[in-house]
Amino acid sequence: MLTRVIAPDVPVTPTVFRGDRFYVRMALACASVAVIGFAPTFWVPLSRRALDVHPLTHVHALVFYSWLALFIRQTSLAASGRLVRHRELGILGVALATAMTFIGVGMAVDSIKRSEAAGFGEAGRAFSIVSLSAITLFAVLFALAIRAVRKPEVHKRLMLVATVSLLQAAVGRWFLLFLAPKLPAGVIASPPPVVVSVMPGIVVDLLIVIAMVHDRRTTGKVHTTYWYAGAAVLAVQVLRVPLSTTAAWTWITGGVLALFP
Repeated sequence: MLTRVIAPDVPVTPTVFRGDRFYVRMALACASVAVIGFAPTFWVPLSRRALDVHPLTHVHALVFYSWLALFIRQTSLAASGRLVRHRELGILGVALATAMTFIGVGMAVDSIKRSEAAGFGEAGRAFSIVSLSAITLFAVLFALAIRAVRKPEVHKRLMLVATVSLLQAAVGRWFLLFLAPKLPAGVIASPPPVVVSVMPGIVVDLLIVIAMVHDRRTTGKVHTTYWYAGAAVLAVQVLRVPLSTTAAWTWITGGVLALFP
């Protein structure tokens, strides 16, 4: 997650990095949302040794939380002007983002297969658009951020939006906790309609709004990166609802399942 221009290290003054502490605070906020969001369904059961999930779930948690830890570290390094170390860890960021993409797809495939085994194949394929579109969006935003590594003002904003886009699942867990019907132990519920993912997405988008407000207050305008990237996030969150029940999406999920038999 490189947020500064790659160039030979030169002495810098604190004013060069003024305002970057905001991105450290935002990274901490993202991590907090992820931990609190998954507390009732992952962290609390794990602490009680009552967590019964597919082994891939543990790998998923390890890699995705590692990303958040690295994001905090990278924003801190950029804010303090430690560019050499920042660049070195950027390679780790690329490796983690790649692993996250493959693991995210793997988790979606596993979810579809479990839904089909329980007799909810159609609903499972429809709801898989939430996770598959989310990890695809993250991968695209991350790739754009890497491409913009020599444009730090663009790069750091894309990295923030990419990370925020991952948090919808964490917030969605609380919606399911309070709104989903209670089922007897051992009973597998049908995947919910995709429309239920919209509200958690909007809640998460407030972090992007906060960043836009910060831009407005500190620079006098909202950087265009937030407008374009934020619009992309919102578009994916809304359009996945009608697209999830189309024949095209059914065909796509069939192709994904064929790649991961």
